Amino acid sequence: MEFLAHILQDVNKRNPNEPEFLQAVSEVLGSLEIVAQNHPEWVRAGIFERFVEPERQIAFRVSWVDDTGKAQVNRGYRIQFNSAIGPYKGGLRFHPSVNASIMKFLGFEQVLKNSLTGLPMGGAKGGSDFDPKGKSNGEVMRFCQSFMTELYRHIGQFTDVPAGDIGVGGREIGFLFGQYKRLENDFSGVLTGKGCAWGGSLARTEATGYGLCYIMEEALKKRGCLFQGLTVSISGSGNVSIYAAEKAMQLGAKVISMSDSNGFIHDEDGIDLNAVKEIKDIRKGRISEYTSYKKSARYFDGCSGVWNLKCDIALPCATQNEINLTSAKTLIKNGCFAVGEGANMPSTPEAVHEFITSGLIYLPGKAANAGGVATSGLEMTQNSQRYSWSFSEVDNRLKAIMVDLFSQISEAAASYGREGDYEFGANVAGFLKVAKAMYEQGIAY
Repeated sequence: MEFLAHILQDVNKRNPNEPEFLQAVSEVLGSLEIVAQNHPEWVRAGIFERFVEPERQIAFRVSWVDDTGKAQVNRGYRIQFNSAIGPYKGGLRFHPSVNASIMKFLGFEQVLKNSLTGLPMGGAKGGSDFDPKGKSNGEVMRFCQSFMTELYRHIGQFTDVPAGDIGVGGREIGFLFGQYKRLENDFSGVLTGKGCAWGGSLARTEATGYGLCYIMEEALKKRGCLFQGLTVSISGSGNVSIYAAEKAMQLGAKVISMSDSNGFIHDEDGIDLNAVKEIKDIRKGRISEYTSYKKSARYFDGCSGVWNLKCDIALPCATQNEINLTSAKTLIKNGCFAVGEGANMPSTPEAVHEFITSGLIYLPGKAANAGGVATSGLEMTQNSQRYSWSFSEVDNRLKAIMVDLFSQISEAAASYGREGDYEFGANVAGFLKVAKAMYEQGIAY
């Protein structure tokens, strides 16, 4: 990286001990060298240096009281990464693993993802190391209220619009929105993922999983095939996984696996999605319970083994770096020819290189899982109009966005002589729009 090597060196110096963020920046800058060569005016204006530095990093203490009356302390974050094309937009994650590195990596990726949707949204991410699992509704409410009591001063419908992510579902969004409304005396679309009775959008729950299958469908068509009759292996068992499985089945595929943090299930006859929804959505149980619904299914401890199963398409929807080089090679050896990332950065750099050099269809998360934030953007539009669209209207708009997104990354890759390299195409297509806006708005950005 002749033009950009010094930028990566500076990023490494400025951000020691932040492996996830450094991994994400290194991967993106590796695609942008040719862009830098073609745009010396952007190099002179410091666009690339500014692109990898967050506009604002907010960290704060969250104090709350548990059900025993004991005070608890967590750390909260909001990384407002880039607002060149619109107000900051990105989810809130409540999970013990949350730290500055993960928040910055997610915020950085969100900039490109939001750009690719074609909607006017900048990129941000936030959250806390608070773990909602095992907490009572009262404890979650008190934590969310304390979290929002700090966050509210940094957000707004024209400034920064958070959403949900891991550990932040409808319950948490409700508590967060209620506290924001109380503090600001303002009922506006400042959070997305809201309940449909108070400003939410139909199809938001399904959007990331559905969008993943819509973009994969476009990639399959380019290879002359469809989902019909193919075998799909999916990791995770949250909303993304469940609705990716649902849409894949609707399109004629057979889904054979799902997982959680303890292990995975393999059902050769095809996953019974109603059983999974009852376990995860209603009973809040573990995926191991699936074997009591389908005696023919098998459960295995540990998560990585899910990629040892023979499949045509792999959809990693759990967490970052869940597919390493060994798993990638096993997938290819077992006949997998397409990988679509429902999670953020679920494949290590070595695994991604293996996918691309082996000629697989590889759809990176910044493109493949953009359906969720795209529908959040549609929720913002409905809030501004004070109007609600039907499920089919939202779903049709979502599909159109994902079809257009695939065209963007496909054309960008081809225009630089990298046809079929959708990781390169996503990085370049997402960056070009943001970089042009930054350049036209001057050094302040």
